[in-house]
Amino acid sequence: MPDALDATPYDALLLLSFGGPEGPDDVVPFLENVTRGRGIPKERLKEVGQHYFLFGGVSPINAQNRALLDALRKDFSEHGLDLPVYWGNRNWAPYLTDTLREMIADGHRRVLVLATSAYASYSGCRQYRENLADALATLRAEGLDLPEIDKLRHYFNHPGFVEPMIDGVLRSLADLPEDVRDGAHIAFTTHSIPVSAADTSGPVEAHGDGGAYVGQHLDVARLIAEAVRERTGVDHPWQLVYQSRSGAPHIPWLEPDICDHLQERHAAGVPAVVMAPIGFVSDHMEVLYDLDTEARAKAEELGLPVRRSATVGADPRFAAAVRELIVERAAVERGLRVTPCALGALGPSHHLCPAGCCPARAPRPAAAGADSPYA
Repeated sequence: MPDALDATPYDALLLLSFGGPEGPDDVVPFLENVTRGRGIPKERLKEVGQHYFLFGGVSPINAQNRALLDALRKDFSEHGLDLPVYWGNRNWAPYLTDTLREMIADGHRRVLVLATSAYASYSGCRQYRENLADALATLRAEGLDLPEIDKLRHYFNHPGFVEPMIDGVLRSLADLPEDVRDGAHIAFTTHSIPVSAADTSGPVEAHGDGGAYVGQHLDVARLIAEAVRERTGVDHPWQLVYQSRSGAPHIPWLEPDICDHLQERHAAGVPAVVMAPIGFVSDHMEVLYDLDTEARAKAEELGLPVRRSATVGADPRFAAAVRELIVERAAVERGLRVTPCALGALGPSHHLCPAGCCPARAPRPAAAGADSPYA
């Protein structure tokens, strides 16, 4: 048996994710949850839902989260980490509030949260913290004794997140025809967000042009490109590009879009492109539609060979990284000195989101941070 790892003071882990429909009848209600408060007509939601209907009305994200849960539980068991793992979503079942209610009923008092977003941004971090605060407010109104909740730090530059993506890019390059392989361009993709949200992402000291969101993605892209050069002997050109833009067209969002980028690279004479979705933990709908469907169709129209590398998903190295992050955070809470594991130039992220980190347009309570009303 492995030596027991100490997660004290924590007694449970919560996997917190976005959620997605699991059948055609779920699509519009799911999109109503996602867009609640924005006044979007149901007919418009049906149009947006066509992306899901192309795949039978099923988003792959829930199945991928179940696979990650299995990987985490297997890794914890094999390494002696006695920590139950729960799962709650922002926008679809299992809903976050229901899962927290279950965790309270099971007697859990100190909960660590793993969000399925590796980088700093409002939608990738603070909004999840707002969801936690909303859920805790509901449970407090029910008269329940609330657990103390902390969130694991951003893991964008943890080796267990980066190494699987390096391997994915290497596999995609190897799958290209030999005559275009060495000249292939790497397009590192992530979700486009409003420029204003990018500029204010991360702690206040990181705010500025692109904020922590762009800086963190660029650091990961450099790490992967350097590893590819070291392992292949080829220095592939690369660029950080964006996908999945939504919202009003007059509001500036991060650019260039992946489809525009493919057209520009083709016009510049690039013989092939590897699309590497480094901004996403798993192959969910925005990867399957925006890259595997829309961007691939653009590449075929151009006659440009493309490959899309894999996301991290339930890779055992990612599960091991989560275990290491848990043990690290638990040691910090016990007052021990630790050396956080991180690659690249930026170093490890903060353990506790500071006030002013990734602010919302309209201030709302957010749990699991320095400004939490539930501390």
